[in-house]
Amino acid sequence: MSTKKITVALVGQPNVGKSMLINSIGNARLHVGNFTGVTVEKTVVMFEQEGYEFNVVDLPGTYAFTDYSIEERVTHDYLCNEEYDLIINVLDSTNMEKNLQLTAELMTMNKKMVIALNMSDEADKEGIEINAPYLSQLLGIPSVCVSAAAKTGLDALMKAVITVHESSFQEQKLIFSEAVEEEIGLIADYLNRRKFKASISNRNIAIHLLQKEKKTYRVLHDNPIWTELQPMLIEADRHVLLHHDTDDMKEAFAEEYFSFNRGIIAEAVKVKPKSPLKKTTTEKIDSVLIHPIFGIPIFLFFMWGLFQLTFEIGSIPMDWIDAFFIWFGEAVGATISNDEIRSLIVDGVIAGVGAVVLFVPNIVILFVGIALLESTGYMSRVAFLLDGFFHKFGLHGQSFIPLVSGFGCSIPAYMSARILKNDRDRLLTLFVIGFMSCGARLPVYVLFTGAFFGSDMAGNVLFGIYILGAMIGLVAAKVLKMTAFKGLDEPFVMEMPKYRLPSLKLIWHTVQIKTMMYVKKAGTFIAAASLLVWFLSTYPKDGSLDALYTVKIEAAVSEEEAKVLENQLAEAQLSQSFLGQIGHAIEPAFAPLGFDWKMAVALQTGLAAKEVVVSTMGVLYSLGSDATEADNSLMSAISSHIPLASAVAFIVVIMTYLPCLAASVVFTREAGGIKYFVYLFAFTTIVAYSLAYVAYHLVLWLS
Repeated sequence: MSTKKITVALVGQPNVGKSMLINSIGNARLHVGNFTGVTVEKTVVMFEQEGYEFNVVDLPGTYAFTDYSIEERVTHDYLCNEEYDLIINVLDSTNMEKNLQLTAELMTMNKKMVIALNMSDEADKEGIEINAPYLSQLLGIPSVCVSAAAKTGLDALMKAVITVHESSFQEQKLIFSEAVEEEIGLIADYLNRRKFKASISNRNIAIHLLQKEKKTYRVLHDNPIWTELQPMLIEADRHVLLHHDTDDMKEAFAEEYFSFNRGIIAEAVKVKPKSPLKKTTTEKIDSVLIHPIFGIPIFLFFMWGLFQLTFEIGSIPMDWIDAFFIWFGEAVGATISNDEIRSLIVDGVIAGVGAVVLFVPNIVILFVGIALLESTGYMSRVAFLLDGFFHKFGLHGQSFIPLVSGFGCSIPAYMSARILKNDRDRLLTLFVIGFMSCGARLPVYVLFTGAFFGSDMAGNVLFGIYILGAMIGLVAAKVLKMTAFKGLDEPFVMEMPKYRLPSLKLIWHTVQIKTMMYVKKAGTFIAAASLLVWFLSTYPKDGSLDALYTVKIEAAVSEEEAKVLENQLAEAQLSQSFLGQIGHAIEPAFAPLGFDWKMAVALQTGLAAKEVVVSTMGVLYSLGSDATEADNSLMSAISSHIPLASAVAFIVVIMTYLPCLAASVVFTREAGGIKYFVYLFAFTTIVAYSLAYVAYHLVLWLS
């Protein structure tokens, strides 16, 4: 016998032909006995091939990787506790969706595996066509069509087994929904930081913990890290169960596996229709929503409707919020006698934070719309629909999820790019997420569309801005794919969850968390930034200017003349302030884009957080605004101080330049180093400046 040995665990659901398959391999010797301690029959098949001695243990059939029945417990315990080199997972080719349930669960074990697609001859007769090479790419597991009855494909199967055995590593591609992947990532990151090591990867440990795998719990329960890990698991359970609208984690993961398997079937298995069968409700809906021709226009219509609602409905409470902050500023200001402190509180804090809180209704509507599309299962269909379209731009179909998440916030979008296992695809996606306009940019868009377009047009313009930003991102991806990220495309598998009515509880949870993050940022980080902007725009003060204009104001013959002089004084003081000095210093660089120094300064503060752009403009333009008390909104100040061409160029820069500081930190961490942040900064700066220059001169030419 050969000294080179391969021990194989033969695993599959009942009645998939495992025993017949292994007996069909010539010159096999069978040893039949019982597993230790139980009466379940144990069959070991031994044979030689390609210089290897094979020992194949035919494990009892099991529908799932559980330990309920004696047979299931035998298979489960063997796979978890015994020494073997790899798994041959036998599937019934005529019943793939059911059989893939066990396959997906086996993929959480971090064991080398080969898939034998048995009964392939029967599948052919039934009009079932399985693209085995593509299935291999999708799962990261060699898949071979075989027939134990016809004895076909057996040599190819054993060659695949030897190849996998001789390889040092096998990267399998089991992907869950965004909520589950987020929690897996958090738990795995924690275990990595604690330098926890085990026989399986920390990712798979995280999966086992979420699935309540008892052995994993027992091992970690006695480890000191358990005290910190347990609260994380409780929060993870709450988050995952909320997204699945159930109280049972096993049920939630069963749905996860089902969705994953449906995605695999949709990609790699084709069934030739024999006769017209009655379609299910899901199939009827899919025939419309993911129609190869009308699917994308339908999606664009939904997004257009969302942005129309964002502006139309969101604009209703904006006047109330604006009036409240004006009243609140006046009320607070009346109680403060000191001019400096009153200006600090009213013009700095209240005006800055108020300018951001003003757009909370728009943010809420946007988040509600995206949560609705996600919770119904529609977003996964769109990802499937756009796969071919995305590949034209060098992107992965699965990139759709982080890109759509980018419309909400870039931070979770960067984190969700982890679902892309290929480093090149993941980096490419990370580089273009910033072109998807996050919720923080929405206040800037609403401010400018409201200032330059009527309410009947503003929603359409807002939709156009978002679509233009996305298209710029796709073109940028194509450029990067042709230059920095050359390489073959990875195959794409996306879970296909069943359609379900939106869960109000889930939508409320999602919108509440994201809105509170926005409001918390407005009340802390943005408040601090507003204070800094106020200080830089107020000091140093020029006493001679005060004295000069005081004389002029006292000599004014009317209130209107006095008001004009007061605004001129404010403009002059602002121009000589620290912020004015910075603005004037950088103004020449932005002059080709039609920006004054105030717009240039607002862009720089936007590097900290995009919402600060609005609060900065609130501080800068309100000081020099000619608007009356009855017309003192920021939109009026913007429309009266900024030409249309400059405003369009400004929006283009906001669309395309570097994400906020917090998002940039997360990007750097996810990309793998500070050098990628430098590349991102250089790339987005060049794109933003170039496109803004073109936009500015194009609008000038058209007007």
